[in-house]
Amino acid sequence: MAAKERMIDPRDWLLLILLAVLWGASYFFAAVAVKEMPPLTIVLLRVAMAAAILLPIHWLVQGGLPRGIDNWMPFIVMSILNNVIPFSFIVSGQTQIASGLASVINATTPLFGVVIMAAFGDERLIARKLIGIFIGLTGVVVLRGLDGNAMEGKTLGIALCLGAAASYGFAGLWGRRRLAGIPPLTSATCQFICSSIIMALLAGAAEQPWDLPMPSLAAWSALLGFAALSTALAYIVFFQILARSGAANVLLVTLLVPVTAIFLGYLILGEPLHPREMAGALVIASSLLIIDGRVLRFLR
Repeated sequence: MAAKERMIDPRDWLLLILLAVLWGASYFFAAVAVKEMPPLTIVLLRVAMAAAILLPIHWLVQGGLPRGIDNWMPFIVMSILNNVIPFSFIVSGQTQIASGLASVINATTPLFGVVIMAAFGDERLIARKLIGIFIGLTGVVVLRGLDGNAMEGKTLGIALCLGAAASYGFAGLWGRRRLAGIPPLTSATCQFICSSIIMALLAGAAEQPWDLPMPSLAAWSALLGFAALSTALAYIVFFQILARSGAANVLLVTLLVPVTAIFLGYLILGEPLHPREMAGALVIASSLLIIDGRVLRFLR
């Protein structure tokens, strides 16, 4: 059967805005925490605290957890694609670049999602989306800049955030195929349980968190907001949108995320706004509006 283009469920527009705010704040929380802790330790605490928050809620609302390795395998893969890789890459990238810039780069996620969905036959790659992809890639070039001095020392951070965006694209495909019909609370809880185990092994081997100095109250507060708001609550919302509106549509949230992230970075952290970053963001935003197609249909 031919793949069809899915539209977002009208009920999910407010959820999409809520998710953008929650995920936009995550860049602010990470920027605060990364000043005192190494990246993998931050990710470990983020997913472990989120799992600790969601697990009792899941027992009360949904009951017990799945049993058997076959039932857990979809969550293991989802945790790697949707948490372990992108969280680690983004937080590591934020040691090199500002939180607002990281969020702008993450706005390329739908571009990867469109290509991945089409490559695996889940959605049609129509002309409008092809045009949007090329415009989006142009936005990344504008963001990176042709002058090496303007982005000196930022290449690694940009590459890590692009890798995270690609991983999110594969996560959307996997979630659409293997987590369909699973309650959003179960998907989020099981995903974070798996992520906690994997990150405990990675952070333990690479950073030895037990030898690190105790973080400040500000860092712990950022971690709590990171885990409770930008992770536990955000992924319940994410899986709800994914179930109703599809992977390509839920990834459009990254169009809205930079607004929150850049605003918080500028207002609270004092991070500068460069004209090239703003221009790149506008080009990427334009590409996503073209991919989505609603504005074009409205104008017609």
